[in-house]
Amino acid sequence: MQKDTASLDKNTLYRQRLREAGAKEVLFQLPDETLAFIDELKERQGLRSRSLALLQLIERGREATQ
Repeated sequence: MQKDTASLDKNTLYRQRLREAGAKEVLFQLPDETLAFIDELKERQGLRSRSLALLQLIERGREATQ
């Protein structure tokens, strides 16, 4: 039970740091094909996380619609 509490505390602190930095954590359900595309982009661009790859795609989409 202590491990679960420690994990919960760690996650709580992580989310608090995100909020303080002006960010939020969001859970997405994506098809395997889409996730594979995001992973491929992450690797090609040398990004640290899927979040950065997804953010890059969103920014590109924003630019295309403006």
